[in-house]
Amino acid sequence: MRRIAGIFSATLLCLLAGSASAEADLPAHAEVDRALDEHVAVKNARARLQIELSEQRKRDSGGYEFTLHGASYRNRMLEGATWTDNRDWEIALERPFRLPNKMLIDDEIGAAAAARGEHGVQDSRHETARTLLQLWFAWQREQAQAAQWQAQMDILQQQGQITEKRIKAGDAPRMELNQVNAAAAMSGVSLQQARLRARLAAEELQRQFPAIHLPDAVPVVEPQAITQPLAYWREAVLEHNHELALVMAETRFQQGLAERSRADRLPDPTLGLRYASQLDARQKIGGLYFSIPLGYSARAADADAAEAAARIASEQEQAARARIEGDIFRAYTHAVSSFDIWQQAREAANALKQNAELIARAYSLGESSLDAVLVARRQALEAVLAETLARLDANEARYRLLLDAHQLWQSDDADHASH
Repeated sequence: MRRIAGIFSATLLCLLAGSASAEADLPAHAEVDRALDEHVAVKNARARLQIELSEQRKRDSGGYEFTLHGASYRNRMLEGATWTDNRDWEIALERPFRLPNKMLIDDEIGAAAAARGEHGVQDSRHETARTLLQLWFAWQREQAQAAQWQAQMDILQQQGQITEKRIKAGDAPRMELNQVNAAAAMSGVSLQQARLRARLAAEELQRQFPAIHLPDAVPVVEPQAITQPLAYWREAVLEHNHELALVMAETRFQQGLAERSRADRLPDPTLGLRYASQLDARQKIGGLYFSIPLGYSARAADADAAEAAARIASEQEQAARARIEGDIFRAYTHAVSSFDIWQQAREAANALKQNAELIARAYSLGESSLDAVLVARRQALEAVLAETLARLDANEARYRLLLDAHQLWQSDDADHASH
């Protein structure tokens, strides 16, 4: 019985102790940076940034090019009663020119597009970091359940040995051994199921983030209370929120397109230089010319459509801001509540542990039944598991809040947008 108590106490110490330093239960920072950089979502966001930068260079150049026109033809003229053939030719070079106000608008559109691409990379890294954090703790939860059922198996094996000795000594009926073996078989099934879930969780984590090394054991870190008020976290999260910055850049981009469409109601002129040789080079013609499109309806329709797109972007920005503020409230409330739940779960685990030890001691003295011992042990170990899961929930909720406020894995910044 002392050996069972020793196993049980060691299990509780491993699961309840909080001797590790803060954030020791997370992957190494260097691994996280590499894992995020290698993720397909971040790579795609960087590719989109390169597209935005290419479009910005295109807007800087204006999109207009020089056009060269050339022609050669035969000119027949009637001089008296005789037809004469003249070899004539002409050449022209022309190019449309942006009006000065359109050049300024295009610069603003290009800057907004580049900012949109940069914020897109940062937002992608942040969302990928959230996924990594979620998968990391999902794997830890499955590992904890497998450890709990393994501890249950170890205790039942030891209990079976003690029961066999009591049967041989005539102090216990043989059916008690059947009870222990049945409980061990049921625990063995649960253990295999927990190990399967742990393997699947590990595979999912390493499939998405192969740079993350999965240790044999993760240090136990006790949760920390959230001491700052909601207003502090709201300000911290909004100050660094990439999603909000992304939708704001999209609004500026659409507003720039709308302004450009309004400016396009006055079309850009085309200026050209023409030189011609006629009448077998007896006549030379040179000069400048210009042209302006006269259509208006199509450009007006484009301007109306761009205005509508800008309004949609502005409304989406307002909706995103409201949703993000709701996410901040939920994340803060979850972190605070999870810490309180963990404290209650720890008290319950300690109480059930003491109860299980008392019943085991009573059984060794012949004052309690085996059924009571098995039930008490199982309740205590399940309480330990509940405390462990509550601890993991509290730590994950706190890390999620820190991540959103840019106080965790701080390499998720503009430096990686141009990586």
